[in-house]
Amino acid sequence: MNEIRISAPLLESDVLKLKAGDRVLISGTIITARDAAHMRLLQLIKENKPLPIRLEGQVIYYAGPSPAPEGRPIGACGPTTSYRMDKLTPPLLALGLKGMIGKGDRSDDVIKCMVEFGAVYFAAVGGAGALIASAVQAAEVIAFEDLGPEALMALTVVDFPAFVAIDAKGADMYRTEPIKYRR
Repeated sequence: MNEIRISAPLLESDVLKLKAGDRVLISGTIITARDAAHMRLLQLIKENKPLPIRLEGQVIYYAGPSPAPEGRPIGACGPTTSYRMDKLTPPLLALGLKGMIGKGDRSDDVIKCMVEFGAVYFAAVGGAGALIASAVQAAEVIAFEDLGPEALMALTVVDFPAFVAIDAKGADMYRTEPIKYRR
């Protein structure tokens, strides 16, 4: 297993080098977005209105951070189950989204779109929200503030730990790895 340091937003050339199973440390800016924020983004797309973020190269982290304790930019910030965003993801991939971070597998439709548009899906460890939050250096609400923890937030991260679960060629650890351990 390789360990690779990458910067977000992502370049397509970096995405295409990543392989399912690679361990990554992400530094740069990632955006939090869950169900409600995705629905608002899709409504803006449908209405042909400008988005509050530029999606090209962006990494969306499926998370809703808890309130920040004193001296920290956010509280615990663990990943949300990703399949909840599956029906909402393809239009964002078509607009240049290059990375998603969450937990759990993805639908065939999302994987097909990832291959078509050159994107990658990272898995973060569920239940490790406090540890993951230690990689966050700054947090700022950038849109949909009324959604509370589901607002779009820009997180400045250093060495955010994740694994490439599904790469841009469609290699999918959620499908290949369990086979190795069947009896």
